[in-house]
Amino acid sequence: MEDKKEAQPPIIDQLKEYAETYVKLAKYRAIEGGTSVAASIIADVVVIFCMLLAFIFASITLAFFLAYLFNSDWEGFGCVALMYLIIALVVKYNRKSLERPVINAIIQKIFK
Repeated sequence: MEDKKEAQPPIIDQLKEYAETYVKLAKYRAIEGGTSVAASIIADVVVIFCMLLAFIFASITLAFFLAYLFNSDWEGFGCVALMYLIIALVVKYNRKSLERPVINAIIQKIFK
């Protein structure tokens, strides 16, 4: 009877080790997934910030250039403001068709 008791524990021990290893692996996979998503988001935020700064300075440069062409500061800056107003109106009226690609891109980034 002792032979049977001694034969069972190695199997039970192996099952326990397997379960512990499986749980550790699941934790490591979750950590890896979370950190890769966080790193990707941080990198995207830095890129967006740099692009925003470049966009702002390009807008100011365009406004000064147009002011030089029109010989009037308010006309140069007004043209740039009007251009952004037109872009904003186009985006507002086409919002539904623009939302879907953005949502799909975010979902792909999360589940990548």
